[in-house]
Amino acid sequence: MRIDRFFARLEQEPRPPDVPTPVMSRTRLGLLWLTAGIYAAIVAAVCVTSWLVRLDWQVMLFRPYKQWPELHAFLDYFVVLGQRGPTAVLIAAWLGWRCWRQRTLRPLLVLASALLLLNLSVGAAKFGMAREGPHYATTIGSNEMWLTGDIFPSGHTANAVVTWGILAYLATTPTARRTLSVIASVFALGVGTTTVYLGTHWVSDVLLGWAAGLLILLALPWCEPLITKTNTTVLRYWDRARRTRVAPPEERPAAGTRPKPLPVTPLDDEPRPHPQPAVAGGRAGAGRLAKAAGRSAGASRPYPSHPEQPVGPAGRR
Repeated sequence: MRIDRFFARLEQEPRPPDVPTPVMSRTRLGLLWLTAGIYAAIVAAVCVTSWLVRLDWQVMLFRPYKQWPELHAFLDYFVVLGQRGPTAVLIAAWLGWRCWRQRTLRPLLVLASALLLLNLSVGAAKFGMAREGPHYATTIGSNEMWLTGDIFPSGHTANAVVTWGILAYLATTPTARRTLSVIASVFALGVGTTTVYLGTHWVSDVLLGWAAGLLILLALPWCEPLITKTNTTVLRYWDRARRTRVAPPEERPAAGTRPKPLPVTPLDDEPRPHPQPAVAGGRAGAGRLAKAAGRSAGASRPYPSHPEQPVGPAGRR
């Protein structure tokens, strides 16, 4: 298949159906506040060194990567599905392809908004609580808070929830939304448990990472008005730039060459007969009209006309 035919077929793809953008409904708002409450409860449980911290130490001392070493090689690659750089590039490439085919910037703008909120919220929590990871823990049973670490919440887990959940958020049909939600859930749960297996995060880190990523997805409808305005503005300026693109200059003759003369249409020097209108007054009126026409014709000719022949007395009555 030729490349031009391939791109021509892509240009003929119809636009997706007009699906209303998600809004902050009561159900979504209730889930948002419930997730925020769970987020706060996890942070409080770690800060007071509750049963959750004891569970962290029990799982850490169990060392799952030594109990099932045959899974280590596979899970080392699987955990990359939660790493921010590779997943952001992969999802951005797919959404950029959809933007080009659907003639809209909304998918990429939604992804950019989600990643911005993720980096701000998770980054602030990481450096604000400064918790050490299992590999750097020093005191058994302590919560390892307010030290020099940056693992609480789990960035891999939160990133997996957001980047793969964006696909379900942007789905245009209920079937696609359900399918992509299942895929995003599998990746998010798998990446979180993999970090615990590898010993890079506590269990509480993963729980807080799931809550942090879900908060971003639930809060995205608040960003939709700004996303819509940005999309409309950028597309308007793009269309205006395409219309006002400067046309290529006309071809000019090379130096030392004479321009071609313009074709000249020959003039018709011979007068054309005009129909004589009917004049009242008989022959006398017709004679006066002929003399007036002769004088006007003689005045308009570029060359002198012949003198008129004198009329003899025989012509007078």
